[in-house]
Amino acid sequence: MFKIFGIIVAIAVASVLLFAANKPDFFRVERRASIQAPPEKIFPLINDLRAFNTWNPFEKKDPNLKGRYSGPSSGRGAAYAFDGNKDVGKGSLEILESALPSKVTMRLAMVEPFEVRNTVEFTLVPNGGATNVTWAMQGPAPFIAKVIHVFIDMDKMVGQDFEAGLASLKLIAEK
Repeated sequence: MFKIFGIIVAIAVASVLLFAANKPDFFRVERRASIQAPPEKIFPLINDLRAFNTWNPFEKKDPNLKGRYSGPSSGRGAAYAFDGNKDVGKGSLEILESALPSKVTMRLAMVEPFEVRNTVEFTLVPNGGATNVTWAMQGPAPFIAKVIHVFIDMDKMVGQDFEAGLASLKLIAEK
């Protein structure tokens, strides 16, 4: 009986590992929102990390979050280091590219709970009296991440936060 149980467990583990090995080496999560404001009004709410953190859903997940800003107040080189609870983790954001009024690219460097380096990109495209805002995050998916992604849907998990953030950005920008 114990031998059969061991075989079943070995097959299950092997199946998960095989399934994980066939997942992509790269991930991307993306959400979009239409905001009734011009890009010039929305851009500063993303390009300035202090303004960004007024609507950033990750900032709201830990009331005791410790954060430190460095570099310029906005644009390329602006940075924010954070240390939060298990829902936020520990890491930093740095603006790598700032193209008024259409694009902001950031580097997200997480230290905890996992060490990762991802690219975060906001694009703003005018659409009549509105602006289509896209919030995307992408990065490599090493094997351990692929195994985790077998059990946790990264798109659903992070996507919900992006949707909440874009809804908050919409409220602020449409005032």
